[in-house]
Amino acid sequence: MQAILSPGSLVTIAGAVLTVIGTIAYATDIPNLSLPTIFYGIPILLGGLALKSSELPPPERLTPASRFKQLREQAASEPLRKLLADVDRWRYGQKAHLESSLEALKLWDEEAPPQLLSVEELDCGGHYGLRLRFRCAGVPLERWQARRERLSRFFGPGLSAEIQAGRQGEFSLALVPQAGASEQTT
Repeated sequence: MQAILSPGSLVTIAGAVLTVIGTIAYATDIPNLSLPTIFYGIPILLGGLALKSSELPPPERLTPASRFKQLREQAASEPLRKLLADVDRWRYGQKAHLESSLEALKLWDEEAPPQLLSVEELDCGGHYGLRLRFRCAGVPLERWQARRERLSRFFGPGLSAEIQAGRQGEFSLALVPQAGASEQTT
């Protein structure tokens, strides 16, 4: 359902509907309706198809949006709230989520960029945290672990980055408050 409601899909559907209406109006000799709908419908349809070809869907959100609303709205949670808002939307013309951030952290591989698979919100002893699960073939896990301290500082003050290996080629990056890192619960 999420793929149908993407902005690219909505623009494509709108363009297709206008084009079909214009074609039917042209075939039934209704020039007042056919001319504008065809002239607007075809470019809108082509624009929608262009968006669909470069579309990057948001990662799977493992935690319902309403679950940690109070923790998310705390002032100390602002950096992670912004990070969640950034990755939880449709992207166009990018190879992966957090592309510019990963390039700045030197965790980017142009041939096989890291793919953000899922986002999970965490309750870390009354503080807000995030767990991001990546598939990464081009950048070895050792390089991510070597940059763990920089990851901690990059996404916001007072955060600790915890990296855990997962299935083949996957790992999770947990960004948790430094004070509550040992009390992490999901």
